[in-house]
Amino acid sequence: MMSLRLAVAAAVAAWGITVPLALLAQQFDCAQAGSQNALTYCAEQDWIAAEADLNRVYRRVRALMQQIDADLPVAERGAEVQLRDAQRGWITYRNAACAVEGYMFHGGTAEPMIVYGCLARLTAARTEDLRALLAM
Repeated sequence: MMSLRLAVAAAVAAWGITVPLALLAQQFDCAQAGSQNALTYCAEQDWIAAEADLNRVYRRVRALMQQIDADLPVAERGAEVQLRDAQRGWITYRNAACAVEGYMFHGGTAEPMIVYGCLARLTAARTEDLRALLAM
């Protein structure tokens, strides 16, 4: 199964939307991005950052679930498995929901930017949900 990032990259390539290598190599202020290529690149960077944050928090929650499981009788364990299954389900939901948002601009140059923005937004929200587990 192709990862979402590869799928988006393939779609971007298929649409002929390319971000110039010079743009990728330079550091610039995304608040000043004006071209569609720059806006898409910045939206992708937002998603990459949100995904990295999610992965850090998920690892902490997973460790917590492992600790909970360790304190339970074997027959009652399942916290880590439930977390894993919930996360997998959430990823499926997120990817589908963002694909739907992208379809609002299907075939246009803004579609990848819309998808990346959605991915970043939903990923940040999920990260906060996971952080709430750590605060309990």
